[in-house]
Amino acid sequence: MGFSDLKKKSRDIGALTAAADKINKKSESYKDDRFWRPELDKSSNGFAVIRFLPPVDGEDIPWARLFTHGFQGPGGWFIENSRTTIGDKDPVSEMNSELWNSGLESDKDIARQRKRRLSYISNILIVSDPVNPQNEGKVFLYKFGKKIFDKINEAMQPEFEDEEPINPFDFWKGANFKLKVRKVAGFINYDKSEFDGVSAVHDGDDDALETLWKQQYALKEFTDHSNFKSYDELKKKLDTVLNTTKSTATAEDFTGTFAETNSSTSSGVASTKSTNSDDNDSDEEEENAMSYFEKLASED
Repeated sequence: MGFSDLKKKSRDIGALTAAADKINKKSESYKDDRFWRPELDKSSNGFAVIRFLPPVDGEDIPWARLFTHGFQGPGGWFIENSRTTIGDKDPVSEMNSELWNSGLESDKDIARQRKRRLSYISNILIVSDPVNPQNEGKVFLYKFGKKIFDKINEAMQPEFEDEEPINPFDFWKGANFKLKVRKVAGFINYDKSEFDGVSAVHDGDDDALETLWKQQYALKEFTDHSNFKSYDELKKKLDTVLNTTKSTATAEDFTGTFAETNSSTSSGVASTKSTNSDDNDSDEEEENAMSYFEKLASED
């Protein structure tokens, strides 16, 4: 486009407006299609069979481990990756420690509400998805919480001598995972989920397995430092959300906010009863809690 053309189009903002609208629509409806999650029925029950897959070329561990913080304050929502994931200091974790060590039970309650939440991401093969059979045979990323990770760890390190340890991520000597989801006392529960017997993926056919392996996604991006805001950026966001420039907060700053959050937990989000300032407990709702917070934040 020459300069004369630029001048002719200087007042034509129609194309720019259309382009902006297109971007806005994309951002509103953005969904990472790499991720799979079980679809539940009206009773919040669900079933699927998945296979955890080995690490991709260049990676040693078949999962990414993430810490996040999600809570609402007077100045809005704070939903961010925690820098503790990458071994760095995090302003929310530091504030939680101050609150926890204040000696006030009310401050401990606040720290529990704002504790970091743990999740894992792995590559999986969908073996059976009765609700969405078109997913079967495909590779997806799966985000899950401590409850399912504990089952993986139990398979690798069984408690009893008569149980053989298995590597759930192994193509040849791993096992399918029967994901059984149900609602218990108002909360999503995975207790009945279990590993099947040892079996090879694709009957152990090396060509088929190599093709499958090359379809998997790298996990290092999820813990790449570029995906974490700097300490100063997080501190600024935290101060805005808490509507304060102080480095600490008291129970009075949060009474109304967390009363609302607590009332929300009765409709399907786990309560947060921790014995530590910033560690999540064995609550089986951790992976659902962040989804809940993100949903609420998007509706504001």
